[in-house]
Amino acid sequence: MTTMRALVFAGIGQPMLEERPRPQILAATDAVVKMVKGTICGTDLHILKGDVATCAPGRILGHEGTGVVHSVGASVTTFKPGDRVIVSCITSCMSCEFCRKGLASHCVDGGWVLGHTIDGTQAEYVRVPHADGSLHHLISGASEAAQAMCSDVLPTGFECGVLSGRVKPGSSVAIVGGGPIGLGIVLTAQLYSPSSLIMITRDPNRLKIAASLGVTHCITFGPSAAEEVMALTGGRGVDTVIEAAGVPGTFDLCQELVAVGGTIANLGVHGCKVDLHLDKLWHKNITITTSLVDTVSTGMLLKLMNSGKINTDVLITHTFSFAKMLDAYSTFGAAAEHKAIKVIIDF
Repeated sequence: MTTMRALVFAGIGQPMLEERPRPQILAATDAVVKMVKGTICGTDLHILKGDVATCAPGRILGHEGTGVVHSVGASVTTFKPGDRVIVSCITSCMSCEFCRKGLASHCVDGGWVLGHTIDGTQAEYVRVPHADGSLHHLISGASEAAQAMCSDVLPTGFECGVLSGRVKPGSSVAIVGGGPIGLGIVLTAQLYSPSSLIMITRDPNRLKIAASLGVTHCITFGPSAAEEVMALTGGRGVDTVIEAAGVPGTFDLCQELVAVGGTIANLGVHGCKVDLHLDKLWHKNITITTSLVDTVSTGMLLKLMNSGKINTDVLITHTFSFAKMLDAYSTFGAAAEHKAIKVIIDF
């Protein structure tokens, strides 16, 4: 049987490169994609930390990237062998109750399965179920590496942060967490012309990048962060606070920052409990949202990239060959030390 190289979750804290059988078409709606560009997500790090109990050891990780269609099942109509495609982080059958509601993240035969409950994209080949609803054709107006950001980073930031956070023209927005998702929010929040866009993170390099992308204020995460935001807003707080880190301290800060009538949009993957301070929030008429990306915005975001309205090249800081995948994980896992945002994997 033909084999391939793959990055496998071997147990908590243990990514390993292994030889695996090349995936085959299992259903008429499947496609097999030969990967060209891949990347690592913060969620992959959460899996390695043991925060995602539904991902079992032995799983090939990854849910992002671009490639070339190798083969398709008999029912696939939109893609053919040789097509250059983006693999979406969310698999959508397009016909179940949840997909029809625009909640593909809860697809009864899909959702976030790649690199989670089925083998993912950190391998030379990947089987993509429901290919017609789970792949996108590459565009000509952006680099292939930049388009890999449309697998997850850009739609997640836009849907779970900007849309769920109800960002509006003239509103005030604070983003707590300056990683790839947080910076993706910076790029897409400006589509709605907020009057102030505040980035809060402890990494000075990421604050510098956020400033270059258009944030109006940069604040270092720490004991004085809430006081600084309140000084900027005349004690009012901000209309939208977006949690993009996934640790208790950042969610606590979001609760301190939200204005009366405001929204807290949580994106972070929380591996432990957080406290909800209703004693301080019960009277403030706020909304708290939690969400997993549905990737319903991917087509629109690709159009904006194709026209030059959004440029994600700035998010890409490192490139590794697939043979150096373990080095890529080491770099991404120590992002502040290496000034890493997104790493690209060349297959």
